[in-house]
Amino acid sequence: MTTSIEQRVRDVFHYLHQHPEISWEEVETTKYIKQQLEKAGCNVTTFTDCTGVIGEYGDFNKGLPVVGIRADMDALWQEVNGIFQANHSCGHDAHMAMVLGVLWSLQEIPNMKDKIAIKFIFQPAEENGSGALKMVEKGVVDNVDYLFGVHLRPDQEAKMGTATPVIVHGATRMFHGEIQGDDAHGARPHLNHNAIEVGAQIVNMIRQIHLDPRIPHSVKMTKFQSGGKNANIIPGNAAFSLDLRAQSNMVMENLERKVHNIFDAVRDLYDIKIEITDVHGIAAAEINEEAIDIMQSAITSHLGEEKLLEPLITPGGDDFHFYTIKRPELKATMLGLGCSLTPGLHHPTMTFDQHALENGVGILTKAVLDVYK
Repeated sequence: MTTSIEQRVRDVFHYLHQHPEISWEEVETTKYIKQQLEKAGCNVTTFTDCTGVIGEYGDFNKGLPVVGIRADMDALWQEVNGIFQANHSCGHDAHMAMVLGVLWSLQEIPNMKDKIAIKFIFQPAEENGSGALKMVEKGVVDNVDYLFGVHLRPDQEAKMGTATPVIVHGATRMFHGEIQGDDAHGARPHLNHNAIEVGAQIVNMIRQIHLDPRIPHSVKMTKFQSGGKNANIIPGNAAFSLDLRAQSNMVMENLERKVHNIFDAVRDLYDIKIEITDVHGIAAAEINEEAIDIMQSAITSHLGEEKLLEPLITPGGDDFHFYTIKRPELKATMLGLGCSLTPGLHHPTMTFDQHALENGVGILTKAVLDVYK
């Protein structure tokens, strides 16, 4: 990557970092990326009913394999220095900058546009797990043969200057629910069911779930809100959330089934109403060895064999894997990039070594070129 491209990548990163937008609200981000793609000579597609933008670069009429490179666009909503705001603490600003860097790097290779067919996929709403599914619904990957993604990794997983050819994310499910009942006087506990006690029963029962211990999994209550200012009222209502994790999609199915069984059992035990208001989540990674081999070769070529890491298994999730769940013929993998990221992903003051941006651009560019060699 030339010094000029390196600076452009940095400039894009700094702009995006200073203008974060949360899931499905990436309006200005979409406009900005669209402008960058058009300036580079891409055929650009946007959508009337959602954010996100696609840039096509190359010749799509020669029957060449089509390579997709995906960058997520959305920021998180979190408290930063006492103020709730949109914040790029997961690295999506860096991902977008690197993917644009790949486009600019390919432009510098003489006559390359006639030899490739690349889709630059800037996808909204990764953080709530629905953006990739929307892109699938839009047909974005219908003609894609290879799909590459990238994600910055925390320092505990990958040191600066290293990279892994695949991130083996786990599956996630988020349950949001309500315990619905009536309040009662503190002196008359027989007249209602205490929603706090009902919540405690749910916690006790989910702690007794036992599945195959060889496959990492967990379920825990992450929110419980009940009661008010008066200590002499027994609350009958509560709102709660559960977070489920599993390293395989099959274990997640079993875990989710057991959680539903617990809700049914608690309903019967207390004769109360528990309504599940929302369930959403992300699928676990499905592995493609050919795509991993291409990314592995690109890493060793750009960084050296000693900087190549083993496949990274993580309980975190990413909706990137919905592309391969919905389109099993896709040959896909996600590059995990070491970058001295501290204190951790989703920390409000997350920082990383920006020199890693050029590593990401170089590796992804090499992976694209290796498809066509």
